[in-house]
Amino acid sequence: MRIVALAGGIGAARFLRGLLAHLTDSDRAAQVTVVGNTADDIVLNALHVSPDLDTVMYTLGGGIHPVQGWGRAGDTRNVQDELAAYGAGTAWFTLGDRDVATHLVRTELLAGGATLSEATAVLCARWQPGVRLLPMSDDPVTTQVTIADPTAPGGARTLHFQEYWVRLGAPAALAVTVAGADKASPAPGVVEAIAEAEVILLPPSNPVVSIGTILAVPGIREAVLANHRAPVVGLSPIVGGAPVRGMADRMLAAIGVETSAAAVARHYGARGSGGLLDAWLVDTVDAAAVPALTSSGIRTRAVPLLMRDTTHSAAMAAAALDLAAEIACR
Repeated sequence: MRIVALAGGIGAARFLRGLLAHLTDSDRAAQVTVVGNTADDIVLNALHVSPDLDTVMYTLGGGIHPVQGWGRAGDTRNVQDELAAYGAGTAWFTLGDRDVATHLVRTELLAGGATLSEATAVLCARWQPGVRLLPMSDDPVTTQVTIADPTAPGGARTLHFQEYWVRLGAPAALAVTVAGADKASPAPGVVEAIAEAEVILLPPSNPVVSIGTILAVPGIREAVLANHRAPVVGLSPIVGGAPVRGMADRMLAAIGVETSAAAVARHYGARGSGGLLDAWLVDTVDAAAVPALTSSGIRTRAVPLLMRDTTHSAAMAAAALDLAAEIACR
């Protein structure tokens, strides 16, 4: 089975870990391609940091910090502390010492003329994540968030997503812009993988600044819609009217979408009506949304969606693939 997943960071990585665990038991021949969000990328201390790509790579490669869900397990911060002693560095964005090595390698490769895809392949050769990890684009794409600021001209200012999320703690957002997306192209292999997929998964990632940014790259949404044989199954990142983690509620509000599992499904839209979804998984606490969404053309099922461990994530992946199989056989 050829599977493509469009992925953000922590939620997607933990879901993918469960997917691989499920496939190990049920379909060892399965091939998984992960198209990762790169609109969170940022240059810090002259290093090119790709947070979502690294979170997927570390998680699936066994090197992720098990509690925080990002960065390296057992990392230290000597470099960061030394930079601070010089009055340099970026104190609000922590880079551990082991993590710095990853960014040094990536930055050196990019400076030498490699593409982000090529650099990602080099890094993955070490970690062996068990999937083909592709950036959504080799071109620069940046998520920018506009917030209210009485001291700025016009009463608002626009800043990089990482500053909005990490430095400021995700205040209310007025707008979200994916800068550079209109000029970007899908990275090599992305459109081809989607075209050859037998199942396309939208993990429980932020629908605006993870999945939404990937789909903003011209050609990716079109490729998904053009593959009529691959069911598109999404998993809600919203449980009981709140995001499982992160700031999806702030991002959804900025684009005028209610924070609910049903509203996110309607935001993606039913494939038969020009949207993306064939099917949608909601948590059992949101089971009341199932009939209306199913009637709208999105086959919906309620299952537990809290990823307490790999066993729970594997069960979610199994439910998503079962739903895809039902649609494929209709």
